[in-house]
Amino acid sequence: MPYREQIPIDKGIDNTAKLLLEGYNYITNRRKKYGRDIFETRILGGQKAICIAGEEAVKTFYDEEKLIRHGAAPKRVRQTLFGEHAVQTMDGDKHRHRKELFMSLMSKERLEDLRKLLESQIEITLAKWTTQHKVVIYKEMVQVLTMVACVWSGIPLEENEVEKRANQLEALFDSVGAIGPRHWKGRTSRNLAEAWLRAMVAQVRSGEINPPNETALYKMSWYQDKNGKLLNEQIVAVELLNIIRPIVAVSVYITFEALALHEHPKEKEKLQQKGEEYAELFIQEVRRYYPFFPVLTAKVREDFLWNGHDFKKGNLVLLDIYGTNHHPDIWEKPHLFHPERFKNREENFYDFIPQGGGDYYRGHRCPGEWLTIEVMKVVLNFLVNNIEYIVPKQDLQYSMVRFPSLPKSRFVISDVKRRS
Repeated sequence: MPYREQIPIDKGIDNTAKLLLEGYNYITNRRKKYGRDIFETRILGGQKAICIAGEEAVKTFYDEEKLIRHGAAPKRVRQTLFGEHAVQTMDGDKHRHRKELFMSLMSKERLEDLRKLLESQIEITLAKWTTQHKVVIYKEMVQVLTMVACVWSGIPLEENEVEKRANQLEALFDSVGAIGPRHWKGRTSRNLAEAWLRAMVAQVRSGEINPPNETALYKMSWYQDKNGKLLNEQIVAVELLNIIRPIVAVSVYITFEALALHEHPKEKEKLQQKGEEYAELFIQEVRRYYPFFPVLTAKVREDFLWNGHDFKKGNLVLLDIYGTNHHPDIWEKPHLFHPERFKNREENFYDFIPQGGGDYYRGHRCPGEWLTIEVMKVVLNFLVNNIEYIVPKQDLQYSMVRFPSLPKSRFVISDVKRRS
């Protein structure tokens, strides 16, 4: 008979409040308490949820025979971050077919196009920064990346529209873990952004707009599902947002990138001396070390036994992203910022998961991970090699209960000058 044991249970009728109060550390705190990488809890109206972390947990989480995504993401996440009927909520052949569309946008040529657009836009922005008393890195990068994301995706954006669309796109990911006004701002922003892009898709299909064939607006407007039918305009709008919204969200990583340079000044010297090879190590450590999103969700497809525990059909499963990226069985001194840990490190789809794990093409790993690294690389080079600046006194603490987390000041710099 298969080995079974009772896993620890975080008692309570509904522990959602505990999850919100402890944030990124909710799962880790109980893993330490119970001495296990698995425990049971109840959240989101009393639903049973199995919380897991670690390399073996990631492998299980991305096993399509065991877990599915349909119906797993909480409604408030679909109403803000993902959108309804998005690629993240699909499974099986339908998911793979649509994922191919996303991956087709991540070719080397298209990433190079993005890099050039970003470098050009940063140069334009620098002229403004040198005339300002202070610059808020996060706020500036949200606007820069909104412009870059839209141009790269083939989406027309007038200069007088940039701030409005940047605010809407930021609200989609800034509201994901919020309650109250921040959440409602996210929902309102999604409705407005979807209406904007629905109209644009209609214009593409009527011939009023002719975006380049390689762009997301063109490809998604004319994409056919497995039955050879065009997606309706609403779904295309949702998926277009799932391209441009994550690009704008890289502003969170960039803000932590700037914070890491400030908190670890010797790293700047290494970056200047060792160049792009060391930059890759530094960027990966920023993505591992600082908090981005805390968990991923799935549901059990059919009953199965794992780690001595019965997973029942329909059970919710929470994968601890932050905890896995700080797991002591995977990372030596996980709470130390140490880019060299990535030197000569073999790629592993299951132990380093800042944007999810598993296979890019077949699974649910974020298709924009390469794009994220490219964007971070361009901005890092800019901060290290192209400008000089002062970091004035400010509140640089970041919350472990705010999703996504950010330094309270959003990282302010002053006296920006171009390096000779």
